[in-house]
Amino acid sequence: QVQLLESGGGLVQPGGSLRLSCAASGSFTKIYGMGWYRQAPGKQRELVATITRGGTTNYLNSVKGRFTISRDNAKNSVDLQMNSLKPEDTAVYYCNADALVRTSVRPFWGQGTQVLVSS
Repeated sequence: QVQLLESGGGLVQPGGSLRLSCAASGSFTKIYGMGWYRQAPGKQRELVATITRGGTTNYLNSVKGRFTISRDNAKNSVDLQMNSLKPEDTAVYYCNADALVRTSVRPFWGQGTQVLVSS
């Protein structure tokens, strides 16, 4: 199995910055796509940013220009640098990774880390 350990959430004022980190561990052969999703109270989980093993990125429109996703394939880790944070960015952020386990590629999720943007 694959465990995803997230860190870096917290309380920040509007306009501030946070950096989320996620590292994968466990029994897998390779990590393919990685990403961050978020879920605000009363809303569905939404994709924030994804990155392929080759470095191709994709962002939610509302975070483009403010958030940057990056990964380290050697460390099986992914980060999300969040700048110019807004109250509407408040949510639980989840790390996601598509991992090759035995002969199949399956999605795995972290436990979530809370981001609260408030003055």
